[in-house]
Amino acid sequence: MSTDIDVLVLGGAGVDTIVYVPELPLPFADSYMIRPGIETRAGQTGDFVALGLSALGLNTHHLDVIGDDHEGDLVRAVHRERGVAFTEVVLPGGTKRAVNLVGPDGRRLSLYDASRSQEDDRLPEATVKALAAVSRHAHVCITHPCAFALPALRESGLTVSTDLHDWDGVNAYHEPFAYQADVVFLSTTALADPERTMRRITERGRAEVVVATAGAEGAYLLVGDEMTHIPAVPLPGPAVDSNGAGDAFASGFLYGWLSGRSPHRCGLYGAVTAAHACTVPSTSTDPLSRDELHARVEQLDSATPTHPVPVDARERG
Repeated sequence: MSTDIDVLVLGGAGVDTIVYVPELPLPFADSYMIRPGIETRAGQTGDFVALGLSALGLNTHHLDVIGDDHEGDLVRAVHRERGVAFTEVVLPGGTKRAVNLVGPDGRRLSLYDASRSQEDDRLPEATVKALAAVSRHAHVCITHPCAFALPALRESGLTVSTDLHDWDGVNAYHEPFAYQADVVFLSTTALADPERTMRRITERGRAEVVVATAGAEGAYLLVGDEMTHIPAVPLPGPAVDSNGAGDAFASGFLYGWLSGRSPHRCGLYGAVTAAHACTVPSTSTDPLSRDELHARVEQLDSATPTHPVPVDARERG
């Protein structure tokens, strides 16, 4: 069977309005004078993953519900300009959108508009199956209605990845994604015990690899029964914005994973692409290229060869 598509990305298309604020949390005031100006641009989690994978040389196809509106035109345009194939299903509620407040240190607070989707919205099963039949791998965003496409993806024999973002380990909405994916990404932000949650994902689901990103602390990698630490790498420039850093990490990791690299090497790729993303204002889109990734990894290897560090050994010092 021909596999023309390296990665089929489902969900996560939308627009963000970026507001740079003087601090986070933002104290109450009647008004603030915002500089630089407030901008709306295409790009949410699925868009960033698709663009990041494409920049790394993987043939990527994006599928999602989207509105017949101005915001939808922005999403269509960024895919067209970047040469990423995009199959759209009309969303009556309009294109998904969010407002992101970004502090001076690059931290982000996202206000996501959850009113755009309705419970009966679906990705057509025939479309999902047709695209899956010519794909190597599927990355499924946790936006509605992607959970309903998981059975068709599994039946097609594809490997599947997902990003649970700031899951608290309890919210049942995330469970179909967590337990039906082969590679699971999530953030430690809302987790009281990240290792416990990561191990529960492997015990209850089918995940071969679970990665929990922890910002400046790096990330934690669970493969089989072994938990290791992936150190953060130095930023190639000043930190200006953390928007899209998790999506960049997933793109870099998946590039390595689909290239047959070891999980820890994939983690290094993810750390490098995430570090790059933190130096890019979220009002623009500038994912790391494959050549740039390998050049930065080579520099890191030359400076300090990296090896997996078991978490328990690291904690013992």
